[in-house]
Amino acid sequence: MATAQTNGHVLHVDQTQFNQVVLQSDVPVLVDFYADWCGPCRALAPALKELAKEVPDAKVVKVNVDDNQELAVRYRINAIPALMVFNGGRITAQHAGLANVSQLKAMLAQ
Repeated sequence: MATAQTNGHVLHVDQTQFNQVVLQSDVPVLVDFYADWCGPCRALAPALKELAKEVPDAKVVKVNVDDNQELAVRYRINAIPALMVFNGGRITAQHAGLANVSQLKAMLAQ
């Protein structure tokens, strides 16, 4: 099971962990909805890892939409990568497609 602190790592979360790790988090959480077969999703991975190291007061989480279709439907994921920032259980920022570390930091600041 995923831990509450990321310690500079990107967490992989499934639907059984999502409420606890994302919605009940006391820090902002950037969620990357992705799939293993998605080229742009793989291209985004280094920026997510860098963000997790540079922003210790937030979590970076990945949710595989193929394995967690309920979450993909709940959050209306139509294209991937789809990025959402959750703060206090609410979506505070969204972005579709590739993003660099600066863009990801700006999303967390919203």
